[in-house]
Amino acid sequence: MTPIDIYCERTGPEFWSEPLNAFTNLAFIAAGLAGLVEARRHGAGRLVEILAWWVGAIGVGSFLFHTIANRLTMWLDILPIAVFTLAYTAFAIRRYLGFGRLPTTAIFLAYYAGAAMLTMSVPEQVREATAGSTAYLPAFLALFVFGTWASIRNHPAGRWLLAGAFLFALSVTFRALDPHVCDALPFGTHFLWHVLNGAMLCLLLIAAARHGGQKAVTYGWGWRRSRARLP
Repeated sequence: MTPIDIYCERTGPEFWSEPLNAFTNLAFIAAGLAGLVEARRHGAGRLVEILAWWVGAIGVGSFLFHTIANRLTMWLDILPIAVFTLAYTAFAIRRYLGFGRLPTTAIFLAYYAGAAMLTMSVPEQVREATAGSTAYLPAFLALFVFGTWASIRNHPAGRWLLAGAFLFALSVTFRALDPHVCDALPFGTHFLWHVLNGAMLCLLLIAAARHGGQKAVTYGWGWRRSRARLP
């Protein structure tokens, strides 16, 4: 329960010590609601609706961390982001690339094993200079890799994922800059991480609602389009 102070805007342990960082979590709530509306409008199914609600949970967890900043609320901030990242990666492999359960699992594990090794190979000085933002490298690469893969297969969700990768790269830049601009900008740049990530997650939910509600029926490692739905 020891207070944590790692952002420019925070000046003490008070609840409203990070008002800008706290209130910009509304971007996640707005993204989740927009995704929910899109999911229901397109009849995308329960799984896409759960993803939309989960984006709202990311906003709640982040709000708690930027108001009651301690190690407990830090995990309430980190875990929803991690779960969404993993879930959406599996969703993209299954729904956009059209692989069956076994190939999806194999691709998922292979990707994150490689991404983890790449992340661990980043020099410590780079990690420190970016305020730990290199931890988000697997999430960024997932958007880029699977967005490119889907685009090569002419799946319409591909361009949404690549647009999300661009926004994510921009948002991570502002997250990394925050501890370096405190003298010039006392309120920092972390709030832009929230705003841009909210926009990025909105794009991902729209892609899921419009292009992920119907799956390709799969046979082994191959695939073909169908109107059948994933459970």
